[in-house]
Amino acid sequence: MKIVRYQTTGPPSWGVLSDGVVLAAEGTPFVDLRSTGRPVGTVDEVTLLAPVTPRTVLCVGRNYRSHAEEFGNKVPDEPLLFLKPPASVIGPGDDVVYPRISGRLDPEAELVLVIGKQARSVAAADAWDVIGGYTCGNDITARDIQKSDGQWTRGKGFDTFCPIGPWVDTEYDPTDVRVSCIVDGERRQDGRTKDLIFPIPFLIEYITRFTTLEPGDVILSGTPEGVRPVQPGNTITVEVEGLGALSNRVVAELAAQSA
Repeated sequence: MKIVRYQTTGPPSWGVLSDGVVLAAEGTPFVDLRSTGRPVGTVDEVTLLAPVTPRTVLCVGRNYRSHAEEFGNKVPDEPLLFLKPPASVIGPGDDVVYPRISGRLDPEAELVLVIGKQARSVAAADAWDVIGGYTCGNDITARDIQKSDGQWTRGKGFDTFCPIGPWVDTEYDPTDVRVSCIVDGERRQDGRTKDLIFPIPFLIEYITRFTTLEPGDVILSGTPEGVRPVQPGNTITVEVEGLGALSNRVVAELAAQSA
C-alpha cells in the first residue's frame, strides 16, 4: 500500500495511491488505515503533502563511508545521530528556503524509514516488524553554520530543511536500492543502500535502546557521496529506486519586514 497525505479544497486528508489515482482513506495511518475506494483525483490533481506528521525526526550522519571521506571526516564507530525539528518537515513541491545568514546550502538524498508501531528496545532481528514503510527524504544542511556551531541542530534544523515524500510504501524492500540527488537534471549523488555502514536493523536496535519511537516517526538513514551546494532557483530531486521522486525548489529567504 502507498499512503499519501493530500489536500484539495478542505483540510489535509489521508489517502491511498493506486495506479496514479488517490483514493480517500479512513482510519489511522500505520494502525488501521484503509481505502474507501472513492477516487479523489490523480496525483497531478491534488496537492501532495508530506506523507507523515512525525513527532520525532531522527537522522543518521556519515552512514556511507564515501560521504564521510569526501568531507575529510572519520568514519564513525557507532551511529552518529542528530534530530531535526518537526517544523523542518515539508512535502513534495514545497519550497526550500535558503537562509540569509548562510553562505552554503547542501541537499542530502536519503532513504527514510517510517515507524509503524511503538518501538522501544527492539532487537535487530525484530526491526522489520516496527517499520511501517519507506519514503524519500532530503537532509538540507546549512554547511557553514553546521561547521561554525560545532554541533548540528541549527545548521540542519531550519524550517523547510526536511522535505519528505511523495508517499510511504508499506511493502517496499530497501536492502539494495539506488539513492540519488539530482539538481536541475544533473545527477550528483548516486549510492546504494547496501553500502550503509550501519544497516537498518542495527539502526533500529541502536536507536530504540535510548528513545521510544511512535507510529509516523521517521529515521533518515544517511546520504551517499556527491554532496555539493545549491543556489536559489535550483530544483532538487531526491530519487530512491522504486519509491518515486521528491522535488523541491530552492528560494531565497525574503528580507525581514520592518514594523
